[in-house]
Amino acid sequence: MNARTTPAGGNRRRHSIRSVAAAVAVGVLALSGCGSPGPDGSPQVSPPAAAPSPAAPSASALPQAPTAGSGPAVAPPGAIQVRPATLPASAAVPAPTTLSVAGTAIDMPVVPGGVSAGGAMEIPDVFDRAAWYKFGPAPGAAEGAAVIAGHIDTRSDRAPFSALKSVPAGTIIRVGREGAPAVTYRVVGVELMAKDRFDGGSLFRRTGPHELKLVTCGGTWLDERMDYSDNVIVTAVPA
Repeated sequence: MNARTTPAGGNRRRHSIRSVAAAVAVGVLALSGCGSPGPDGSPQVSPPAAAPSPAAPSASALPQAPTAGSGPAVAPPGAIQVRPATLPASAAVPAPTTLSVAGTAIDMPVVPGGVSAGGAMEIPDVFDRAAWYKFGPAPGAAEGAAVIAGHIDTRSDRAPFSALKSVPAGTIIRVGREGAPAVTYRVVGVELMAKDRFDGGSLFRRTGPHELKLVTCGGTWLDERMDYSDNVIVTAVPA
């Protein structure tokens, strides 16, 4: 397990979150430093949005995102379908700037996150800041799932996002936005999803009813993988 020193001097476990983000087809994207998304209905992300060819997110972190396309694609077992990490039409929606979850220590800045060269969703090195998947819908969008991810711990302590696994239904989440009123959500469910069976399509989807997804790592720490076994996913709907 690699440890990285944050600007504040704290050490954090280096794990990633798989996520499906920039691709319209089914794919897997990983969130560096927390966990990785899986390959189902969410868009997959390639490193720079201007890259000529899409890059598939790694499977060691958060769920991965699907790629954009006219309809769902069927991939052979074990295959990961990807699509380019390009900004969706919902990019006109104001970007999130802050996140607070009632009853928890989660009250922090939110910054845009893309995809690293290794195919993982980028998350700030510091544990007291979260990342919004900028190639997917933003909080307050008309449709699709807005994804915000953060770290679960440091080498010596738990980070605020560690509280996600026990957030009760009905909890209020408030997301501040750049140049626009904040939006409020209500938690409707919390799930623990194994990273090797992650449904990235549902996490990073760009269409369908609008939801907010808060994601971090969870489950058991696996020394052989240098990562956690699961992703904790909180689903919230507009309040």
